[in-house]
Amino acid sequence: MKLAVHFGAGNIGRGFIGALFSQSGYHVTFVDIADQIINQLNEENQYQVKLATAEQESMTIKNVSGLNNMTQESEVVEAIKQAVYVTTAIGPNILPHIAPLIAKGLAERVKDNDEKLYVIACENQISATDLLKGYIYEHLDSETKEKLAGKVYFFNSAVDRIVPLQNNQGSLDVLVEPYYEWVVETSETIPPVEGMTLVRDLAPFIERKLFTVNTGHAVIAYLGYLEKKSTIDQTLADEEIVKQVQATLGETGAYLIHQYGLNSQEHSQYIDKIIHRFENAYLNDDVTRVGRSPIRKLGPNDRLVRPAVEAHKAGLSYTNLAKAIASALLFDHQDDPEAVKLQAMIKENGLSAVLKEVSGLDENSEISKEVIRYYDMLKK
Repeated sequence: MKLAVHFGAGNIGRGFIGALFSQSGYHVTFVDIADQIINQLNEENQYQVKLATAEQESMTIKNVSGLNNMTQESEVVEAIKQAVYVTTAIGPNILPHIAPLIAKGLAERVKDNDEKLYVIACENQISATDLLKGYIYEHLDSETKEKLAGKVYFFNSAVDRIVPLQNNQGSLDVLVEPYYEWVVETSETIPPVEGMTLVRDLAPFIERKLFTVNTGHAVIAYLGYLEKKSTIDQTLADEEIVKQVQATLGETGAYLIHQYGLNSQEHSQYIDKIIHRFENAYLNDDVTRVGRSPIRKLGPNDRLVRPAVEAHKAGLSYTNLAKAIASALLFDHQDDPEAVKLQAMIKENGLSAVLKEVSGLDENSEISKEVIRYYDMLKK
């Protein structure tokens, strides 16, 4: 049986990418440091993926196993040597930490295996696979890098599926929304995976997704948090917040239409579809889960700042995005380490300095001024 090695055995790994490989006839070896999950995967060799619908349809995901990358390094290397695909869904910040082990696996693989291997980072980050490749190459000598050419391929991708925080109570089963999208950038003919869409140019797809789905989700979460809402669907019961989300996505949409020549009517329908997905009460998705890691989400290339900067460059409106950035800066959830750190940074250094350090925004920029104006308004 063909093998896929997937780094990240969490809910997204099991409920999305791993599930698609299993349904496509692959054995999926999950690599993670979570002992309980790894042990369960090896004991049970299967789990259920349940859809967040009234009917609660489910599918059985079989031919799965697990390896602990902290204690089973040689086994992970051996798996990489045999795999067709190596994928990740662990969060962009963790990619540098797994890169040395993947590098070791690739170095061993190309010694005696000429079969092609495809590496895809399935993260909410533009050019995540390029980043992973860079981290991997830091741990390879020039001779090994040459051997990888024509044997190991690195493809960027865009992924989209809502997987809410859930108390699995020791179960491997995962609840996911019915909708998903996995778009991979390549002109190569590669082994088919059910649910994977191949495109030659990923940029319009990943920016459309990141600046609609991720931007929209974040805006709902941060505004909902400020209004003391518990879940995303509860937040969207507030008409004023819905209007604010639509206005923000109108700004990201104007940039996307300007940049990529998207059809404005089709994009408007896409926005409506995305908001409708967020209204799914069966997901019961906490605003604190969606809003977590605000420092990462306020990064210069992420869902809030990047579209604001690009809109500003294009002479387009960014005022609602500035309000969204301000609401993210007010996310002070005490159980989120990044939120706690962000509030400490603001207290110690001031808002302008934090916008410079975290978001790459010049202290005197028009965007920074607009963000600070909204921050003062929202804080009252």
